[in-house]
Amino acid sequence: MRVIAGSARSVPLKSPPGDHTRPTTDRTKETLFNIIQNEIPGCSFLDLFAGSGGIGIEALSRGAAWCVFVENDKAAIDCLNDNLQKTKLGDKTSVIKQDTFVALTNLEYKYTFDVIFMDPPYDKNMERRVLEYLTMSRMIDEDSLIIFEASLDTDISYLSDLRYELVKEKRYKTNKHVFVRRMPR
Repeated sequence: MRVIAGSARSVPLKSPPGDHTRPTTDRTKETLFNIIQNEIPGCSFLDLFAGSGGIGIEALSRGAAWCVFVENDKAAIDCLNDNLQKTKLGDKTSVIKQDTFVALTNLEYKYTFDVIFMDPPYDKNMERRVLEYLTMSRMIDEDSLIIFEASLDTDISYLSDLRYELVKEKRYKTNKHVFVRRMPR
C-alpha cells in the first residue's frame, strides 16, 4: 500500500496487523481518486472508519486543505499516526480516536466538509446510520460529496427515502463505492 499521487507520491504506508481493517488496494484507490479528482483540491475531507488513513492521506497528498480522521482501533490509530509522520502531512489533520457516532456529534457545529469518505465494517448497516445522522447535520450541504465503501450486495434502495441522490455507483470485484449528495431541504 502506498500513496498514489501528489506531494507524498510513492510513500509506502503501513497497515495494522490482523483483519480489523481492510486497506483499500492501490488500484481501487487510484480508480476512486480518478472519479473524484475535481472535488479534492482545497477541500475539507472527513475520513470515517479511517483505518490506517490511506484514503485521507491520498486526499491530502492530492491537495485537500485538511482532513479529519476518525478511527477507534488503537493499532489502526498507531499506523495512521506513523503514516502521517512518514508523509509529512500531519500538520493538515486532526486524528480522533473515538467511536464514529460519538465523533460525529462532537464534530457537529465545529466543521463543515466538502467530501466525506467512510469505509465501515461491511454488512452492519453502519453507512446507513451515518447517512441518517447526516440528513440533518450542519457538517454538510447539498454540494458535499459522501462516498462509502460497501460489499457488492449492500442494499442502497433507501437512499431517496433519506433524501440522498445517487451520483454514481462504482463496482469492483469484491466491493463497491457509492457516491451520494444530500438533496436540497
